[in-house]
Amino acid sequence: MSSNDIIVSLDIGTSKVRAIIGEMNNGAINIIGVGSADSEGIRKGAIVDIDQTVQSIRNAVEHAERMVGIQISDVYVGIQGNHIALQTNHGVVAVSNEDREIGEEDIERVLQAAKVVALPPEREIINLVPKQYLVDGLEGISDPRGMIGVRLEVEATIVTGTKTAIHNLMRCVEKAGLRISGVILMSLASGVMSLTKDEKMIGTVLVDIGAGSTTIAIYEQGGLAAISTLPIGGEFVTNDIAYGLRTQSDQAEKFKLKYGCAIMADAADDVKFKVSRMGSNLEKEFSQKDLASIIEPRMQEICQLIRQEVRRLGYGDKVNGYVLTGGAAALPGTVALAQYELESSVRIALPDFIGVKDSAYSSGVGMIQYVSKYMGVRGAGAVKKAAASRKAGPAASSKPGMFERIKNMFNEFI
Repeated sequence: MSSNDIIVSLDIGTSKVRAIIGEMNNGAINIIGVGSADSEGIRKGAIVDIDQTVQSIRNAVEHAERMVGIQISDVYVGIQGNHIALQTNHGVVAVSNEDREIGEEDIERVLQAAKVVALPPEREIINLVPKQYLVDGLEGISDPRGMIGVRLEVEATIVTGTKTAIHNLMRCVEKAGLRISGVILMSLASGVMSLTKDEKMIGTVLVDIGAGSTTIAIYEQGGLAAISTLPIGGEFVTNDIAYGLRTQSDQAEKFKLKYGCAIMADAADDVKFKVSRMGSNLEKEFSQKDLASIIEPRMQEICQLIRQEVRRLGYGDKVNGYVLTGGAAALPGTVALAQYELESSVRIALPDFIGVKDSAYSSGVGMIQYVSKYMGVRGAGAVKKAAASRKAGPAASSKPGMFERIKNMFNEFI
């Protein structure tokens, strides 16, 4: 990786599409541009309208481009959803160098060997994450480069997803005129940004509470051990507010962000606001406590469902803490409520970069950190000085076809 590489992450969520531009400067990451747009065409984390999703992606990318004055051509795309599954596999190769020193080529070959796994025809590999390497039977090696040995093995976690979901996501990005440098599981990206090395070892649940869904990722022994997605999120809180106050959803979202509190004990009676009600020209006044009385039951339900799902996955007694991230986790009072409902230590993870100090940006910033740490930068020239405007239709014909790239791109992931 050169001293000044540009990495662009694209986080396509239910409520927002976010494009984040990161610059690698001598090993340090600087966030130099952020673009966001309202997400149309996404419901509960799944694409339901390709054209609307394409337009949302374009809007977010153009917003980021205007901020920095460059044109984005290559992006890393985040993926999540209930179609994601994990499985472990083992790869073994003989060290090829005559002097038996393990090099990059040997590591690449053993990772390719670990990808040889029987998958149903509707699934394909998204990421492969090495858990540990073994050199001539010696376990617990995190990086075998430069070691001497005859036999190199790897134990890896393979992340798979359904072809339909992956291809639809890639189709949207390509129709927006962008090239895909890689597809990254959001929970892996968030884990890089949100969790410390010790938290990954002792057993920690990373919970990403988005608008349309909540993703639960359990880390144990230094790696991702289990993952699950619940079809509930901050959008449900907004809908409850709209129903309870009899107002429009967009107004309910504004009140939630400005006056919302996840626990009634922290809400104030003297903080008032007026609501335009549906079916009437009159406005009615409500207090912050009234709003909290609507929000708290739904946030309690989300926490209870998280706890039930962790138990279902078999980690009920193995968890030593929860780390919350995602836009809905930013609601005041969420930590206190979650600590009570989950009966465990809880904290909220925030990116430590100017302009993105919000839990909603955790996945996008995490993707940039994940790429810089594990993947290098594929396809130099991810951005260039703004020149020709982006094509309004699908990616230019000079770019490789989508299915040709799907076939080849996973060889480049590690």
